[in-house]
Amino acid sequence: MKQILCLLLALTLLCRCASAEPAENGEYEPHKISSKETRMYLMSLENSLTLNVYFVDGAKDLPWIDLEAWSEVLTILQQDIYANKDYQTSFSADGDIATITRENGYYMRADFQDKTLYFNDYNGFLHDPGDISPLLDLVSEPGFNADGEPELFKRMTDASFDRCGDAVLLDLGAYGIDMIRYEDCYLVPLQTLGDFTLARPLLVDTFFNGREIFLANERYLTRKNFGYTELGERYYSSMPTDRSDALAQYGYSELCLVLDKLYGLKQPHDIDDFAQIFWQIGLDEPLQSVSASDADTALYAFLDYYLDDVHTYFDGFSWMTGKEKTAGMTGTASASMNRQVARYLAARTAALGGEYDQYLEVGNTAYITFDHFENESAGNYYEKVKQGIVPQDTIGLIIYAHNRIYRDDSPIENVVIDLSNNTGGSVNAAVFTVAWFLGEATLSVKDTFTGALSTAVYRADVNLNREFNDGDTVSEKKLYCLVSPVSFSCANLVAAAFKASDRVTLLGRPTSGGSCTVQFLSSAWGAYFDISGPNRMSFQKNGSFYDIDQGVEPDFIISKIENFYDREALTEYINKLF
Repeated sequence: MKQILCLLLALTLLCRCASAEPAENGEYEPHKISSKETRMYLMSLENSLTLNVYFVDGAKDLPWIDLEAWSEVLTILQQDIYANKDYQTSFSADGDIATITRENGYYMRADFQDKTLYFNDYNGFLHDPGDISPLLDLVSEPGFNADGEPELFKRMTDASFDRCGDAVLLDLGAYGIDMIRYEDCYLVPLQTLGDFTLARPLLVDTFFNGREIFLANERYLTRKNFGYTELGERYYSSMPTDRSDALAQYGYSELCLVLDKLYGLKQPHDIDDFAQIFWQIGLDEPLQSVSASDADTALYAFLDYYLDDVHTYFDGFSWMTGKEKTAGMTGTASASMNRQVARYLAARTAALGGEYDQYLEVGNTAYITFDHFENESAGNYYEKVKQGIVPQDTIGLIIYAHNRIYRDDSPIENVVIDLSNNTGGSVNAAVFTVAWFLGEATLSVKDTFTGALSTAVYRADVNLNREFNDGDTVSEKKLYCLVSPVSFSCANLVAAAFKASDRVTLLGRPTSGGSCTVQFLSSAWGAYFDISGPNRMSFQKNGSFYDIDQGVEPDFIISKIENFYDREALTEYINKLF
């Protein structure tokens, strides 16, 4: 990752310390605006830049960014950190209108009189320039390496399609969120820009601790079960404090806005708008309190207890509250999932032991078991397998299993994937799994924010010969999949794909759904959390898209949990099915 420490944007965009906004009578009411050169960290302490941040009417905890500077930040981030060399933005302004335009022609137009942000195609504006796939493609691997050689995935472009969504108008004024113009400065609150132009495509959002800006997510701030990263420690290095009145009001309004637009399960949760639901359950007052601790606690309760969709949960407290995380309430769905995980894990441990073979042959049947979908970058598999090393993840296990199933004199007739303890994970690994079983994997997605629809079809290079053919699939075997109420998210996606194919027999109990991909977000005061995002995974039938959030029914019920893991009895049962 290229170091760009202290890279100065050298933007002579410095607004003067006075600004003006037109009042209803046509006269101008002045804002007092100050600016400060501020460091912005790009996911690590080693990569940063500096830019001018603006503060309005003395609220030093609520940063504003000039749109021209933000245009430069987006380009630097994409080119230098994510190596998207073709990514480029340009800025233009005319009176009350300022526009950021992508190299692909899509744009965001800011109207500082109407207080709106308009996207002619929101998905197009956020699209990765190196991705030749549909606009809503959820597989992050490009399908080729730096030398242009095929790598791991092939997108079947003749079978894929897009239906573009509607143009998007974000009416900030309707939420009480201001946009300020003065001469050559076009100021928008940092959090709004982070939520709608950064968090969606890159799964990182903005944080400001009163001194510095951080572009990050939970993974960059924390070490799982091992405290905080250096970046996280620096973020929390500011002393806890209350919020200004301006931040309390803006933070609440921005939270309502981003949840209204990006929460993917509003319809099944019967939510018209989040301000209404906050009022109905009595959380509107603490969420607007100057006490960051009260706001954090209310947000924690709302996400984990009231929304309670398992994909939605509170990650971390604001720096204003302090980094020590305390236990919150658990909703019924999450509590039920936790109980099911414990039950199925205990049953498997009793039958197979804590250390079990993820690839196991019993007579003519191969069992492949993994509890999470995980993968490395595509090139690692070619390099490591060449050295005799099989990566210990989902794709590595499938590569190993494929070689065992097709070895000389192999007895394998039946192939069973056990997803009974699988709670989800990487879409890449899930698609690889489906492509291995069926020869092709079809992934359909609906964007609940824009209305865009997309279907992408993939093949997987399982035998790593950089070709995509029948040598990469077990589709000619008898195929089975074990599912349970623990099977959630990507495990649910795989089960739905198998069910729709009519070529895989599902055994077990109904899956638990989880159709939306996880969207990381932060609040304007610095708490961070995940929600069920607007990309809703679906299956397509007769040209229509159907949601998979209610789960998938098995073809044959397994009534006792212990029978899931009696491999001898299960093999005998499978062989009697047909």
